[in-house]
Amino acid sequence: MLSSDQIRGARAILRLSQADLAKAASVSLETIKRLEAMQGELKVRLDTLTRIKDALERAGVEFIPENGGGAGVRLAKRGKRSK
Repeated sequence: MLSSDQIRGARAILRLSQADLAKAASVSLETIKRLEAMQGELKVRLDTLTRIKDALERAGVEFIPENGGGAGVRLAKRGKRSK
Protein backbone atom coordinates (compact mmCIF):
# COMPACT_ATOMS: atom_id res chain seq x y z
CA MET A 1 0.00 0.00 0.00
CA LEU A 2 2.67 2.53 1.07
CA SER A 3 6.40 2.38 1.63
CA SER A 4 8.48 4.10 4.26
CA ASP A 5 10.08 6.11 1.45
CA GLN A 6 6.66 7.36 0.33
CA ILE A 7 5.72 8.41 3.85
CA ARG A 8 9.01 10.28 4.34
CA GLY A 9 8.73 11.83 0.88
CA ALA A 10 5.16 12.98 1.44
CA ARG A 11 6.12 14.55 4.77
CA ALA A 12 9.04 16.32 3.12
CA ILE A 13 6.92 17.72 0.29
CA LEU A 14 4.37 18.98 2.80
CA ARG A 15 7.05 20.18 5.25
CA LEU A 16 5.42 18.25 8.08
CA SER A 17 7.32 17.02 11.09
CA GLN A 18 6.87 13.47 12.28
CA ALA A 19 4.88 14.88 15.20
CA ASP A 20 2.61 16.84 12.83
CA LEU A 21 1.84 13.69 10.84
CA ALA A 22 1.26 11.64 13.98
CA LYS A 23 -1.26 14.19 15.22
CA ALA A 24 -3.03 14.48 11.84
CA ALA A 25 -3.29 10.70 11.53
CA SER A 26 -4.20 10.09 15.19
CA VAL A 27 -1.28 7.72 15.70
CA SER A 28 1.66 7.90 18.06
CA LEU A 29 4.88 9.67 17.18
CA GLU A 30 6.70 6.40 17.87
CA THR A 31 4.56 4.69 15.21
CA ILE A 32 5.61 7.25 12.59
CA LYS A 33 9.28 6.95 13.60
CA ARG A 34 9.13 3.14 13.49
CA LEU A 35 7.43 3.01 10.08
CA GLU A 36 9.80 5.52 8.51
CA ALA A 37 12.79 3.50 9.72
CA MET A 38 11.52 0.20 8.24
CA GLN A 39 12.89 -1.35 5.08
CA GLY A 40 10.73 -3.43 2.78
CA GLU A 41 7.13 -4.29 3.59
CA LEU A 42 5.70 -2.18 6.40
CA LYS A 43 4.61 -4.28 9.36
CA VAL A 44 1.66 -2.34 10.69
CA ARG A 45 -2.09 -2.73 11.09
CA LEU A 46 -4.02 -1.80 7.96
CA ASP A 47 -6.16 0.78 9.78
CA THR A 48 -3.03 2.55 11.04
CA LEU A 49 -1.55 2.74 7.55
CA THR A 50 -4.90 3.91 6.17
CA ARG A 51 -5.06 6.75 8.73
CA ILE A 52 -1.54 7.88 7.77
CA LYS A 53 -2.30 7.70 4.03
CA ASP A 54 -5.59 9.58 4.47
CA ALA A 55 -3.93 12.31 6.55
CA LEU A 56 -1.24 12.85 3.92
CA GLU A 57 -3.78 12.92 1.10
CA ARG A 58 -5.94 15.44 2.99
CA ALA A 59 -2.83 17.59 3.37
CA GLY A 60 -2.35 17.62 -0.39
CA VAL A 61 -0.26 14.73 -1.68
CA GLU A 62 -1.03 12.07 -4.22
CA PHE A 63 0.58 8.65 -4.06
CA ILE A 64 1.95 7.25 -7.32
CA PRO A 65 1.77 3.47 -7.66
CA GLU A 66 4.61 1.27 -8.87
CA ASN A 67 4.60 1.65 -12.66
CA GLY A 68 7.99 0.45 -13.76
CA GLY A 69 9.69 3.62 -12.53
CA GLY A 70 9.04 3.04 -8.85
CA ALA A 71 6.33 4.11 -6.46
CA GLY A 72 6.36 7.75 -5.45
CA VAL A 73 4.52 10.78 -4.18
CA ARG A 74 3.72 14.21 -5.58
CA LEU A 75 1.63 17.24 -4.76
CA ALA A 76 -1.94 16.78 -5.91
CA LYS A 77 -3.43 19.21 -8.37
CA ARG A 78 -5.23 22.02 -6.59
CA GLY A 79 -8.65 20.77 -7.69
CA LYS A 80 -7.96 17.37 -6.11
CA ARG A 81 -6.84 18.62 -2.70
CA SER A 82 -9.25 18.29 0.19
CA LYS A 83 -9.98 21.28 2.37
